[in-house]
Amino acid sequence: MSKLPNVGTTIFTVMSGLAAQYAAINLSQGFPDFDCNETLKHLVNEAMEAGYNQYAPMPGIMPLREAIAGKIRLLYGQTVNADTEITVTPGGTYAIFTAIATVIGPGDEVIIFEPAYDSYIPNVLVNGGLPVRIPLSFPDYHIDWSLVRSKITPRTKMIMLNTPHNPTGSILTQNDIDELEKLVAEHNILILSDEVYEHLIYDGKEHLSILRYPALRKNSFVTFSFGKVFHNTGWKMGYCIAPPHLMAEYRKVHQYLCFSVNTPMQHGLAKFLQTPDHYLSLPAFFQEKRDYFLSLMKETRFTPLHSSGSYFQLMKYDRISDEGDKEFAIRITKEFGVASIPVSAFYEDGKDDHVVRFCFAKKNETLEKAVERLRKI
Repeated sequence: MSKLPNVGTTIFTVMSGLAAQYAAINLSQGFPDFDCNETLKHLVNEAMEAGYNQYAPMPGIMPLREAIAGKIRLLYGQTVNADTEITVTPGGTYAIFTAIATVIGPGDEVIIFEPAYDSYIPNVLVNGGLPVRIPLSFPDYHIDWSLVRSKITPRTKMIMLNTPHNPTGSILTQNDIDELEKLVAEHNILILSDEVYEHLIYDGKEHLSILRYPALRKNSFVTFSFGKVFHNTGWKMGYCIAPPHLMAEYRKVHQYLCFSVNTPMQHGLAKFLQTPDHYLSLPAFFQEKRDYFLSLMKETRFTPLHSSGSYFQLMKYDRISDEGDKEFAIRITKEFGVASIPVSAFYEDGKDDHVVRFCFAKKNETLEKAVERLRKI
């Protein structure tokens, strides 16, 4: 018997496998092809040499939790209690699963906006919940709040958000926050806000973290990733922030899933965060990559959709082909040697707007080689 009978190999594994098989440039899966900061590596090695190689405390070492609280204070002007409101996790995806496992049970409805990161729906299903899928409005992928209201029932337990959004690069606006505050006040709905790309936001815009808003924060789990923002996705380091009453329940589940997280990396990150420029410089760093990729893609027949955040760029290919996006993505991997992700993979019903996702978190020479191939399509 399977708890996830309709789940197979993810599109990320499929496309990365094809990229390897056909020696294609892999702009599909969301990871950089450049190394992380040398200082951070040195700090982690230093911690290993200093003997920090045994179990860390279950919520995470206090110096790291205090550093996270300092970052929240600096960025969002809010005080987070390092002792009772922060738990360090093995990655952002784990943090999301644990939040769902903490509060979602059989029959609970969870509103999920599509296209959605691929773990959301399986996480809800495996815990007995019922995903309520709401499409974001194409082509700018904004939330239709009238549609959200029409989907709320007495069983609605949670709304899942992702900002900056994967795969679209859209971000929450002040209007979204206002509408969300009304819903939470009316229905006492929980929020799970996936903010793993919090520092990757462009064009002078602000990241409207749920942590900024006391009326929302009191009902929210907010998840983050060190791996995504500090170019070390293989470390699987993240954290969750929630008010004490929710975090106490979260830790009950967390202690039996993994108990504690990589100790020397926690010590290295705690010291690394003492220099705010390490994260304050990230928006400019990644915007330069986005803009460079877009400038190169002007020489192709792809049409970009606007990306305000994350390290993904969606491209329409309607001037090239009327194929389905999965067929198109597979064909250009095989024939032209560049791997992407079909956006229909982020919809449970395979909704196909003929759009593919490219990851621009790559070295400039990687982007140049990829676009040189894409120009031939």
